[in-house]
Amino acid sequence: MKTPTAIAKINTALQESLLVTVDLLSRRRACDIPEQTIDRFVALRWLQWNGGSLRLTETGEAMVVQVQGAMIMREPLAA
Repeated sequence: MKTPTAIAKINTALQESLLVTVDLLSRRRACDIPEQTIDRFVALRWLQWNGGSLRLTETGEAMVVQVQGAMIMREPLAA
């Protein structure tokens, strides 16, 4: 699992792209994910092809949780 220091090294654009990708996958819109993004996430082992479907790996799921947690910590709480 990545440490807070490791998550900080992942650039913001990549973090946002991961969350957008997860959203598109949940809506069954993998066709809207750019090929370069898919290739990058497959190379990072965050996504995998499974019987013609694109799915998050366990590593990808863990990264989503960490990115969401990091984003929550950066946002001020609403009063």
